[in-house]
Amino acid sequence: MVSAVLPLYLVLHLGFTPLRFGLVDGLYQGVTALVRVAGGLIADRGRRYKEVAGFGYALSAASKLGLWSAGAAWLPTLAFLFLDRTGKGIRTAPRDALISLSSPPARLGEAFGVHRALDTAGALLGPIVAFALLGLVPGAYDVVFVVSFCVAVVGLGVLLFFVSNAAAPAEPAGAVVSARAAGLLLRRPSFRGVVVAGGLLSVATVSDSFVYLTFQRRALMDPQYFPLLFVGTASIYLLLAVPAGRLADRAGRRLLFLAGHVLLGGVYVLLMHSELGAVELIACLVLLGAYYASTDGVLMAIASSRLPAGLLTSGLAVLTTVTALGRLLASTAYGALWTWWGAEATLIAFLLGLLAATAGAGFALGRSSQAAGA
Repeated sequence: MVSAVLPLYLVLHLGFTPLRFGLVDGLYQGVTALVRVAGGLIADRGRRYKEVAGFGYALSAASKLGLWSAGAAWLPTLAFLFLDRTGKGIRTAPRDALISLSSPPARLGEAFGVHRALDTAGALLGPIVAFALLGLVPGAYDVVFVVSFCVAVVGLGVLLFFVSNAAAPAEPAGAVVSARAAGLLLRRPSFRGVVVAGGLLSVATVSDSFVYLTFQRRALMDPQYFPLLFVGTASIYLLLAVPAGRLADRAGRRLLFLAGHVLLGGVYVLLMHSELGAVELIACLVLLGAYYASTDGVLMAIASSRLPAGLLTSGLAVLTTVTALGRLLASTAYGALWTWWGAEATLIAFLLGLLAATAGAGFALGRSSQAAGA
């Protein structure tokens, strides 16, 4: 819910420039990198995946009240946004480990697809509620923050009272869970290739917030309808997440992951059009939703199949840390280039970068598959 109004809140309400928003969006995505590995190590050491994930969700819930209390003061606002991302960084790897340990290996893609579909169903309702609230009370972002807090508390309660910890298989004697052991996972060619591929592609990936802001600015769309862009993408994602996961398990996760980034390139091409109308908008949202369905859970499924059970959470944290740092660079670069060059030239630069990154990722994943015996 907050994500659906955050770009407008910062750009229109607080007056951020594209460069400033790019820095914030990059830090918003990249601050999670500082805590992901730590959260993964703690979860692996105590096998307390649910508790660590719950702590992360609790931090994010508390940040919603912080945003409400900050008002129009931008420094406290940034602090609470970073608290929200810290919570996300802590919870992501333990949550994905719970999914992986609770699912048969042959159906990991489907399992992550189901989770992403359910997650997106909630994300679908958030922008609709935000749109309704802002329609009833224009500019009432504080109301959105309070309602978002209430929903987050309910979700936290479901996790704590209705989800059980999954048991990880026993590790060989002498296996150690430590930061060094997590770092040594990168020596495994089968896992290192996945990390390289994820890192390359994340640097060339424009965040959905910037995609929507670019469309809104170039199409001169009424800001009131901005949250509905998230609804459109989430709807497509919801429809395709589970089928995409099943397709990945049957036809090959690597191929689907790379094809998804080709779809993202189509989004960049559409945004370059001098005249953006309803057709371009619908096509953009369909491609963006299909991209997320083809890549989000699929990368975690690829990585999960190549990690030892005792370091599963830590390994996923290493991967998501690298991709978070890549997105930090991408958002910062996009905001800076948009300010200096304009939107069209920036999109061309990112399209060329995405094509090169997709080729490099394909090579890296191919080598890692050979090492894994896939």
